[in-house]
Amino acid sequence: MDQLALIVGLLLATVVAVGLGDRLRLPYPVLMLILAAALTFIPGFPDLNIAPELILPIFLPPLLFATAQRSSWAVFRVRWRTLILLAVALVVITTAVVAGAAWLMIPGIGIPAAIALGAMVAPPDPVAVESVAGRVRMPRRLITVLQSEGLFNDAAAIVIFQAAVAAAVGGTEVGPDVVLKFVIGAAVAVVVGIAMGWLTALITRLVGSMVARSAVTLVVPFAAYILAEEVHASGVIAVVVTALEIKRHSRPEDAAERITRTAFWDVVELLVTGLAFGLVGLEIRQVVRDEGNDIWGMLGVAALVCVLVFAVRFLWLAVLAMGARKRQNLLQPHSAKEVLILTWCGMRGLATLALALALPLTLADGTPFPARDYMVVIACAVLLATLVLPGLTLPWLMRVLKASNDGSEERDAARVLAKRAQAAAVAALRQHDLMKDLPPEKVALVKEKMGRLHAELLDGSLRNESVADLRGRGRGLAIAVQTIALDAARQEVVLARNEPDMDPEVADRVLRQLDLRTMIMPE
Repeated sequence: MDQLALIVGLLLATVVAVGLGDRLRLPYPVLMLILAAALTFIPGFPDLNIAPELILPIFLPPLLFATAQRSSWAVFRVRWRTLILLAVALVVITTAVVAGAAWLMIPGIGIPAAIALGAMVAPPDPVAVESVAGRVRMPRRLITVLQSEGLFNDAAAIVIFQAAVAAAVGGTEVGPDVVLKFVIGAAVAVVVGIAMGWLTALITRLVGSMVARSAVTLVVPFAAYILAEEVHASGVIAVVVTALEIKRHSRPEDAAERITRTAFWDVVELLVTGLAFGLVGLEIRQVVRDEGNDIWGMLGVAALVCVLVFAVRFLWLAVLAMGARKRQNLLQPHSAKEVLILTWCGMRGLATLALALALPLTLADGTPFPARDYMVVIACAVLLATLVLPGLTLPWLMRVLKASNDGSEERDAARVLAKRAQAAAVAALRQHDLMKDLPPEKVALVKEKMGRLHAELLDGSLRNESVADLRGRGRGLAIAVQTIALDAARQEVVLARNEPDMDPEVADRVLRQLDLRTMIMPE
């Protein structure tokens, strides 16, 4: 009962942290971490015991699925260079640098265990980054870079970590076969994700209940993750691909379902994020309590590793910024200001903690795992340094650098896209047989409706006629006009979303307005 009460308490604390974060303009995951760590100092406070091997399967699938739903295959085709350079290359470089430093400074750690430590602290957490960046009005393009990095870097780090731990336990060395394992695991995970996406689309066609169709999306991420892990593939990639496939299979007539699903997943993401970071806070306190006074002798090495993590990220982003200016790459940093912001947003989180807790206690011969306590303390130190410090100071940094976005670029892009949607709707109606041989007063009604579409997509208003008005002004005609026009407008926005210079968030915003208008059409 204590365990259940603690979970419920963390969920309630999440809601409080969200409200407090809005008032203080601070990210609620950071507040949850600090609150949970502080609570454990209360005498008699219960421990939340979750097996380390269950942490990733419980928390990663819903959080990755929620983030991936805001992307698409077209966006990934545009961002492939950013994915390789940040989600894979930066993880590998960070792992190598940290592993080298650990091997030199920590007695008896060994190369495989040092590589495992590097993989633990290498991947930034997409949930933490998105929670923080979204509250400081960061330019949309920089958030896009961080989102691209966050969806696949966990997969690269986990593959390296698992290979290094297996080598340490078995007394072997980490070889180049890690690359082959990653490629094969990623390929199999893509197949699993596509299959799960197809299966989900089939289920949603057969199930009549809208609530049930939304609920199945809560089960699918866990199923994709577990299935991929069972066939020794990447569960992270399988979940992301599943989300992308579900979005690809969506139909214009599913507007009401998309609105319901979006609201449902907003709640799930908020509660799971708060619970996950509350767990991080509880575990950090547990590590401090277990290590006792020995922890003080480890803090020097931990501090140096924290500095290396920041330095490697800064230098790598600086190199990318120089290359981006030459190639005009919109999905990489362009200036020293952007490099500094993206470096400060390299926040570690759930994956780092879960990998640290997943370290085995002993080797194959029964001897203790080399420097395990050292590694856990370093991982927690990196987590605190990269999450709490940047999370609390990022709003200040954005003000000092004058980098906050006032939203003008997004509004301009939305205005252009809304015009395109309106033009597509008008063109579809002109070419449709419905408009032929209509009396002048009916044509005037259609023109009036199309003239309002652009403004309604921009300001979010839903000035739809009531059912009585529709009956009085030609109900059948009004419904037919809306169906033809909104389908054409949606197709134009989806087409624009796939263009390289289009901000997918702007397109999604216009699509949501189209979905809302479709949903409130009378039966």
